Amino acid sequence: MLKKLIIISLIFSAFLFIQCSQNKKDEGQKPQTKIEKLLSNYAEVKLETDLSILNENQNEMLPVLFEAAKLIDELYWAQTCPKRDEIENSIQDKKVLKYYKYNYGPWDRLNGMEPFVEGVGKRFDGANFYPPDMSYQEFNEFDDLKKYSSYTLVRRNELGNLITVPYHEAYKQKLVKIADLMNKASGLAQDPGFKKYLKLRANALLTDKYYESNIAWMEMKDNLIDFIVGPIEDTEDRLYYTKTSYQSMILVKDKEFSRNLEKYSKLLNYLQEELPVEDKYKTEVPGNLSDIMVYDVINCSGYWNTGGKKIAITLPTDGQVQLKVGSRKLQFKNVMEAKFDKILMPISELLIANDQLKHVKAKAFFENTMFYEVGSALGIKNTINGKGSVRDALKDQHNVISECKNDILSLFFVTKLYEMGQMNGSDLMDNYVTYMADVFRSVRFGISNDQGVANMIRFYYFEEMGAFTRDKKSGRYSIDFDKMKEAMLKLAEEILVIQGDGNYEAAKKLVDEKGFIRDELLNDLYRLQKERIPKDIVFIQGLEEASKE
Repeated sequence: MLKKLIIISLIFSAFLFIQCSQNKKDEGQKPQTKIEKLLSNYAEVKLETDLSILNENQNEMLPVLFEAAKLIDELYWAQTCPKRDEIENSIQDKKVLKYYKYNYGPWDRLNGMEPFVEGVGKRFDGANFYPPDMSYQEFNEFDDLKKYSSYTLVRRNELGNLITVPYHEAYKQKLVKIADLMNKASGLAQDPGFKKYLKLRANALLTDKYYESNIAWMEMKDNLIDFIVGPIEDTEDRLYYTKTSYQSMILVKDKEFSRNLEKYSKLLNYLQEELPVEDKYKTEVPGNLSDIMVYDVINCSGYWNTGGKKIAITLPTDGQVQLKVGSRKLQFKNVMEAKFDKILMPISELLIANDQLKHVKAKAFFENTMFYEVGSALGIKNTINGKGSVRDALKDQHNVISECKNDILSLFFVTKLYEMGQMNGSDLMDNYVTYMADVFRSVRFGISNDQGVANMIRFYYFEEMGAFTRDKKSGRYSIDFDKMKEAMLKLAEEILVIQGDGNYEAAKKLVDEKGFIRDELLNDLYRLQKERIPKDIVFIQGLEEASKE
């Protein structure tokens, strides 16, 4: 009897062990909650660089700039989420609150601005730039040309009539503090160009007149620290795509890397002349101060710290400044490295054919990104047939077509420079395969923004021309180099002609036909989601985090 009890006991113990093990296994694989899935779309990245290269004055300057950046954050919140405190106080779940702070509000920037906080409705397209009860007719009948300014708010007076309020008046209290901090930083700056820029930019914040400070920013070349600040991007205004939002970046320049890219800056005129269109579409000449520079980002605030993070940008956005002196193509090295390691490479390992995976390289990713920014500066700003600027002619289709142009010209420029022998130590196949892998990284943002729609157009244009094939069994993609090059040249020409002609109908037709996600691609994107590959990154930033040990 005792022997039987021992056997039963052993069997029961084994069962318990197996059951506990299974429970642990199930616990480890338990499905994520909705908010956990949303949080997993971001990988945390510390913004850091080697601060030992800074001198005493520069180290003293950094806390001043960080303080100014915090105030810029507050201005951005005021522009985009007017009920910030009310909504924040209503959130009980710490994970929801964390995601709320990632998005600077209760709307998911990686998912078409869908609300994720209970009780919060659809985001008003006009953010906090316009009265939410304003009708299109009322705006059109509002007889004040300042309503179109990038630096005015539209408000109601005591009688309920529309009025305009300049940014420098609406946000005066905080802007005065920011300007004071920038003037303090200017006093610490030893580089004459940076000193001049900070003073002019501080004054610009108080007047909404940015031209002089933009010119000064382009003229400075030797500064190690940079502080880009102001109302710059207009993408938060989804009503009229006019009003700009506040943002800032604190950067530390990689001077050696930047010097190595000087040769490309000198070739910008040549690249403009080589665009694959008739001469009449490429008469505009880049300004003589145009350059390419490389930085590590150590702080982002406002719009630049929301949703998908920038790995590069071309500034100033003012077309008049670009025509007069050119533009600067800024490459954010530490952000680029983080996105390659945490996002692009894992995507490639899942979707790129095994025999082409060796061509997915960080160097090619950097080059493709760099020439995307070159693409944004070159090309066509004004139509060739009297329709005015490309922006005005293409209206609501302008941003999508502009993104298409930047994307496709990046591959065109890389190809052209490789054929000229200017891309040292490069294999052009690396750039093509990495370009394709980056399409998958980009299309994951869907069509919730202009970049997303442009990605879809590029993807399906390539597909229709046989630039890539998909193996149905493995679900992996292979690049056909020759067909991809042919597709690139054809799409570049088509986009540039649409812009030069100001052909709104052709632009809309391209967007309507290709600017959406089809089922096969959607299934591949689900595979990436299932593997929990993040869509983007979120910054861990601050003075303490900035120093790389």
